[in-house]
Amino acid sequence: MERLDQRLTDELTRAVRATVRDELRDAVREGARGQRRKAALYAGAGAAALYAGAALALALGLVLALGLPDWGAALVVAAVLGVAAHLLRAAARPAKPAAPAAPPMPTGPPPGA
Repeated sequence: MERLDQRLTDELTRAVRATVRDELRDAVREGARGQRRKAALYAGAGAAALYAGAALALALGLVLALGLPDWGAALVVAAVLGVAAHLLRAAARPAKPAAPAAPPMPTGPPPGA
């Protein structure tokens, strides 16, 4: 398990380092300014946040694995991430407009009948 953790950590570190290096190299080479540079920096920040979230999920799984079987810890982490994804998707959807109210129904006979 420890060898797997080290391999995952090394792979995540290598991927983040390569992404940041490539984004910075592209920004310097193209001389991009303004919006394009901001977009590249946001992309790098997003990639770093993604890998930080993966590392956090891995850490949660390792802590849970102390008291549960490995498969159980993985299942709990997957369920937590699934619930978080569902809540984020629901928050991102625009609110549905309220349905128009139906006119009130008459309670007696029509006037003049």
